[in-house]
Amino acid sequence: MIELRNITKVYKTKNGELTAVDNVSLSIEKGEIYGIIGYSGAGKSTMIRLLNGLEKPTTGSVLVNREEISAISGGKLRAARHKISMIFQHFNLLWSRTVEENIAFPLEIAGMSKQERTKRVAELIDLVGLTGRGKAYPSQLSGGQKQRVGIARALANNPEVLLCDEATSALDPETTDSILELLLDINKRLGLTIVLITHEMHVIRKICHRVAVMEAGKVVETGKVLDVFQNPQAPITKRFVSQVSGTNETKESIEQILENYPSGKLVKVTFVGQATEQPIISHLIKEYGVDVNIVHGTISYTTSGPYGTLIVHIDGTEEQVQTVLHVLAKHELQTEVIEHA
Repeated sequence: MIELRNITKVYKTKNGELTAVDNVSLSIEKGEIYGIIGYSGAGKSTMIRLLNGLEKPTTGSVLVNREEISAISGGKLRAARHKISMIFQHFNLLWSRTVEENIAFPLEIAGMSKQERTKRVAELIDLVGLTGRGKAYPSQLSGGQKQRVGIARALANNPEVLLCDEATSALDPETTDSILELLLDINKRLGLTIVLITHEMHVIRKICHRVAVMEAGKVVETGKVLDVFQNPQAPITKRFVSQVSGTNETKESIEQILENYPSGKLVKVTFVGQATEQPIISHLIKEYGVDVNIVHGTISYTTSGPYGTLIVHIDGTEEQVQTVLHVLAKHELQTEVIEHA
């Protein structure tokens, strides 16, 4: 659906050349929710402008639905953009227009008749959960309601791709979750391809199927969200994952934990999918005669299934502990001995 081939974008500044995107290649499948995550300055905003044709790459090509956006201009580019819509961090609504009028605006530009516009706007208001708010002005809406208007307006012309530029960054956590659930519902109902640009790993975990991690203009890691959460490779990816997995505090207090457990091993165990629901720890205690103490644990949920991490202290003979580690591996659980006590 979307393909970036060896994209580089260089800006000329008074201080010399600035490489915002550095030789990036990505493939985004039709109907998936794809996340691009990075901190400020990583190149995310430039990426989204390349995807909708607002910027041309210095080298490389951008294809959307087999059409090379990076190689067309004028009327052809405008026609291509009708199939690529966008929602923004700060909503970008027309404050002098009502909810209905904001949603109808792109339909007016497209030349749709008033009767057809009225019908389409009513459908979209219902789709985004704003029934009864059609006559309200943006100033009368909450942040979440404003973003719902932005989503409805973006869907007006039946796009094939929806680009979300930090679309939940200005919202509180509860409202963020409601907007993400709406996007997930729209993706399932309409089969819409969604590209999310964000610096929040919670957003990626909540609804994305795959993710690309950016740093200094480069994509440093890609993969299925569950795989990336289970086994992050790049240091920056590990930082993002730790934000939502709750492992930072535990690592910082390792020395204190070890003081409380003078023998045995401290082991990090990662559970994925159905393994999160299995009573494996109690089985180990009963079957192998070891003492297992759960020091820290979390379970998180992604669109591909749940995953969990436990940091456990296993106490027993060296042979017993090695047997337990072998059994955990047989259950396809990842184990990492953090430190010898």
